[in-house]
Amino acid sequence: MFTLSPESKDDWWEVEALYDLCFAPGREALSSYRLRDGVPPVASLSRVARDDQGMLGGAIRYWPVRVCDQRVLLLGPVAVHPTAQGEGLGGALIRDSLDQATAEGWARVLLVGDAPYYKRFGFARLDGVEMPPPTNPDRVLGLELAPGAWDGVTGRVERDA
Repeated sequence: MFTLSPESKDDWWEVEALYDLCFAPGREALSSYRLRDGVPPVASLSRVARDDQGMLGGAIRYWPVRVCDQRVLLLGPVAVHPTAQGEGLGGALIRDSLDQATAEGWARVLLVGDAPYYKRFGFARLDGVEMPPPTNPDRVLGLELAPGAWDGVTGRVERDA
């Protein structure tokens, strides 16, 4: 059994090690990381999942970005330790953090990922929203946390100032 809690400053390096384990070398060269450079994650939405012994099983982070001068949450990365994959932990992290984002009044969420996985949470391909290259446009997905939140929001994704 895992317990979800906000990520603390003490969790940072352990979470980074989990991301290194779960993602390919060079993950920080991806375009989404350019949007994160020098910008802290949204602390209230960044979560960790620990088992009864305190071992890190999963983590999720969000980052503020802008599209068409509108505030947007950039979801990611989300990772689950290989020994805990297939148990629904990734989904629990996503649902829990999206519920919190809604409660905090965020209107829209963006991610770069696999549509077949993320559609179960309501994400769909975003037309007209451009991540920095190189990014496959078919992997740019969005979710409305408020009705109509993506209406008219198009253009390049930019760092939040």
